[in-house]
Amino acid sequence: MTDFFWQTVDYLSQGGWIMGPLVAVSVAMWILIVDRLGEFRQLSRGGLGQLLEADFTQKQSGYPSLDQEILQEVALRLRRRLDRRLSLIATLAAIAPLLGLLGTVLGMIETFDVIAMFGTGNARAMAGGISVALITTQTGLLVAIPGLLMSNRLGRLSSNLKTALDETVAHLTRTIAEGGTP
Repeated sequence: MTDFFWQTVDYLSQGGWIMGPLVAVSVAMWILIVDRLGEFRQLSRGGLGQLLEADFTQKQSGYPSLDQEILQEVALRLRRRLDRRLSLIATLAAIAPLLGLLGTVLGMIETFDVIAMFGTGNARAMAGGISVALITTQTGLLVAIPGLLMSNRLGRLSSNLKTALDETVAHLTRTIAEGGTP
């Protein structure tokens, strides 16, 4: 375990300062992904209908036309909750390869500075800049690809939950219109 830790630290240090923001983007993105997955899992196991009915019951007035509006408001709030942080996850996933590209540019500038000072005869001196360029590009892609895949997956889960929400709202609206109590 300690070998893995030191190898990771060594890898990150080879990428230069740009690796700090890349790691921060990755950690933030995965915290948000895990949060959304947990909430979607809970809501897909019947929690969505219960949450809708509980919130609606607290605000219910007893007047069918007003209750239908209250139900629509509660459903709208739940729809917004389903979309919460999804665009931030997608943005963080999109930022990662851009940070990797910035690291590539910085590494190439470093390489060209070495070439300007020592010429092309010193391969060892040029290797540092090329290493920065490749490591940051690789890390940016390693963060972005799974992040974009998870962003798309979360979008589909959110869409499925919204469909279930719409079905529940339609059922409750019919029940209210018929004079029943949801």
